[in-house]
Amino acid sequence: MRKIAFTNQKGGVGKTTTTINTGAGLSKIGYKVLLVDMDPQANLTYSLKIHSSKMKNNIYHMLKGQLSARDIVMEHNGFDLLPASIELSGAEMELVNEPAREQILRSALKEIEDDYDFILLDCPPNLGLLTLNAFTAADELVIVLQSEYLALHGLSKLMDLIKIVQQRLNPDLKVEGIVCTLFDKRKNLNREVVGHIREHFGAKVFNTVIRDNIALAEAPSHHKTIFEYDSQSHGAKDYLELAKEIRNGY
Repeated sequence: MRKIAFTNQKGGVGKTTTTINTGAGLSKIGYKVLLVDMDPQANLTYSLKIHSSKMKNNIYHMLKGQLSARDIVMEHNGFDLLPASIELSGAEMELVNEPAREQILRSALKEIEDDYDFILLDCPPNLGLLTLNAFTAADELVIVLQSEYLALHGLSKLMDLIKIVQQRLNPDLKVEGIVCTLFDKRKNLNREVVGHIREHFGAKVFNTVIRDNIALAEAPSHHKTIFEYDSQSHGAKDYLELAKEIRNGY
């Protein structure tokens, strides 16, 4: 069983899209997958059309110790989900005085983690307590970088947090890889940025690049994964390749 957190403190880089469709890709090739929505914006949850009426029980209540993971896990077309809601936005403040507050998620997942081959965690676009919980619970990190000029801006803070977690909370945590998203090979800038990222991080960068693709932008509005929405699109092909690369990377 592998627990992988998808992260970037910058929003709009395709992190949630990558979490959903990598999970769907792993499910497609035969693995049992759980997605964990750790973002108070709940974009992963809403993208899969989990209605608010069904979210009276969500990950906020699990982190608060009111419900167990098994109480809130939901099925969705080939994989499972621990949903989030806006209530999660209050969790960082409410949990700040809890003992071992960075390890709450890791402890909560223990009762169900052996049910899955892969647990994928969608982190918030910040480096707060919820992200810290995801890093402490995970075995691996996938950093999602947009193929743009400012892609590396602020990445040093993320790397500093990873080092702190490795030193103090989760010595087994490793950076599994970096995936470049929103790539358009017709744009010189995109090619230059991806080249620079490969020069900087070397073998840590996945071979698969996620191409900019209208179907990926449209799929969440239809509450579908890219495989459900357009299985012949570049997005579907790219995320299936990424899923295979992650499978083989361990």
